[in-house]
Amino acid sequence: MVGQGEVFGFLGPNGSGKSTTIHLLMGFLQPTRGAAQVLGKDPWSHGPLVRAEIGFVPDSPALYETFTGQELLDFLGTLQGRPPALRSRILELLELSKRDLERPIRGYSRGMRQKIALAQAFQHDPQLLILDEPTEGLDPLMQQAVFTLLREQHERGHTIFMSSHILPDVERLCERVGVVRAGRLVLVAGMEELRGKQVRHMRVVLGREGLPNPFAGLPGVLSAQRNGQAWHLQVQGDVNPLLRVLAQMDVRDLVYEPAHLEDAFLELYGGKGPAPQG
Repeated sequence: MVGQGEVFGFLGPNGSGKSTTIHLLMGFLQPTRGAAQVLGKDPWSHGPLVRAEIGFVPDSPALYETFTGQELLDFLGTLQGRPPALRSRILELLELSKRDLERPIRGYSRGMRQKIALAQAFQHDPQLLILDEPTEGLDPLMQQAVFTLLREQHERGHTIFMSSHILPDVERLCERVGVVRAGRLVLVAGMEELRGKQVRHMRVVLGREGLPNPFAGLPGVLSAQRNGQAWHLQVQGDVNPLLRVLAQMDVRDLVYEPAHLEDAFLELYGGKGPAPQG
């Protein structure tokens, strides 16, 4: 369950079921079994009511080619049934000028289309944002603008459910993630919990060669290999027992690689993670 005001990341490789799940949550598809609830309602039987409270960005936005950007935002605003309270702020951040909005959408680049898709999703100040690859096609500056918008919505207590294949984006923004594999949810965890499970690598250069392994049996040290004065360690979990030992040694250099969400993701899809149940 995704909690109110949470930023939740939804991960999985191509074909794992991410977009299908999002279409079920939007009420575009009816589940063959099971059920979904969005804002306390069934999105299939209460589709219009649910969608009025959602800002949605699909993975491949299909826009009316003959409309100008302004016409499209106005038209979708009437369908959303709420005033475009955030439109000015969004247009400013995404650098969509009046001249841009007066042009027909058929002449828009991929990045411009994505900006319009984002603008229509945010403009009516929805309670819930469902975003499928929200930064796709955007340059780094515009990606930063999207992050700003998402943080502002989060600070105002709105809920964000986002799918992305750009794992650093998810790591930067999300509090929890769910990982889907072959249509089944195989993992839901907080970011810190995921990082705590990761095997990390440490390289320690000591002042003396030929020492017996000082790391043998230490909690959290999975392996230790020596190359001259350098030790290469695999570390998992609490690092404090290792640090206490190192504090008593002549350490000349130390490199401790950070834990990354990408590593956890690769473990799941490299055969080391849990398999789908059922």
